[in-house]
Amino acid sequence: MEVRKIAVLRANAVGDFIFALPALEALRAAYPSAEIVLLGLRWHRVFLEGRPSPIDRVIEVPASRGINEVTGKAEDPKDLDAFFQRMAAERFDIALQLHGGGRYSNPFVLRLKAGLTAGLKAPDAIPLDRWVPYVYYQPEILRYLEAVSLVGATAQSIMPRVAVTAKDFAEAAAAVPRDLHSVVVLNPGAGDGRRRWPPSHFAELGDRLSSQGLTVVVHGSEKDRSQVESVAEGMTRTPLVACGNLSLGGLAGLLSQARLLVSNDSGPLHLAAAVGAPTLGIYWCGNLINAGPVARSLHRPVISWRLNCPQCGRDCATNSCDHHCSFVADISVEEVFAAAKELLAFNRPQPWI
Repeated sequence: MEVRKIAVLRANAVGDFIFALPALEALRAAYPSAEIVLLGLRWHRVFLEGRPSPIDRVIEVPASRGINEVTGKAEDPKDLDAFFQRMAAERFDIALQLHGGGRYSNPFVLRLKAGLTAGLKAPDAIPLDRWVPYVYYQPEILRYLEAVSLVGATAQSIMPRVAVTAKDFAEAAAAVPRDLHSVVVLNPGAGDGRRRWPPSHFAELGDRLSSQGLTVVVHGSEKDRSQVESVAEGMTRTPLVACGNLSLGGLAGLLSQARLLVSNDSGPLHLAAAVGAPTLGIYWCGNLINAGPVARSLHRPVISWRLNCPQCGRDCATNSCDHHCSFVADISVEEVFAAAKELLAFNRPQPWI
């Protein structure tokens, strides 16, 4: 059949979108003349506007259980009905579900009334026309490549790539008015407290990196302010602070020029890798399976092998608890600093010949 328009449901956070980029590039290569429409969130539209990518257009999805959970706002059946009427009028030839196991997202995709539906299916989800099993422990990049292979898309790369624009560079230079090539960025935030390395560890690491002649920038979004301030206040060498003053594009500009990012497993870590920055990621072993970097010349994980919750002792590899204390606090500053020195030495800027 002729494929003119493809819908892709992927309405979640920054890292989640980064993991799907190789699959989106595969779709673009398989269907070069088709319009690829991302059913996403407002931040996708803002970030992708004017930025080269496999996506032609972003349509924001309304508040919807399991798809777009908006704090303080329940889904409105009338809003959803109107949305799906508009989507039916789009006449999608293919609709792809890359948004989790499908308990909520598969019914959502079926309501698009596309010619063909395909994607992921957990045991509690209804099937699409074509599907692959959703098993939690699988590298996310490979999960979405396997899903788009259902419609004939073949991997062009397994490394996510994000284009950086002149606007991104200008915003980064205004926020951090230093030689960005001497900058090491520390990112102490993460959406889940279990993934956060202690601010005191970041502060000690920042002092060690600063003693090497590097400019340390402590970065975070506004919601990370307490972690960012704790790191900055804990350092004896005063760092630069970039907290809540960079858009996602500006952050991409900063990271693309930095010598290194040291970060918890979070969106900025995966964005940095996608713009070509060396990264040192602090991972819990379970998250490493799904979200760990593929390559090692530019990217290095340091890993906590803790399985039991520090508070209740439950084995969280098989049965997670409700506590959010750090699972990565046991990783030593010495181990992270050693990995940072290796990456900085391997990726030292070379003189032109």
